[in-house]
Amino acid sequence: MKWFDYTALTLVIIGAVNWLLVGIFRFDLVAFLFGNLSWLSRIIYTLVGLCGLYLISLYGRITSAS
Repeated sequence: MKWFDYTALTLVIIGAVNWLLVGIFRFDLVAFLFGNLSWLSRIIYTLVGLCGLYLISLYGRITSAS
């Protein structure tokens, strides 16, 4: 399951960089690459959001490991 943690973390980092670009330059990289709210960009936004929600469980795993 460690591969899923790394995949989720990678997608959330990509999403964070995208939001950084939106915040600083008003440039949405996902919309630029895949179209403005096309079905593919909506899937990417959904996957990033789901991975973010999944990574909330990281807090519980960190405290239980220490």
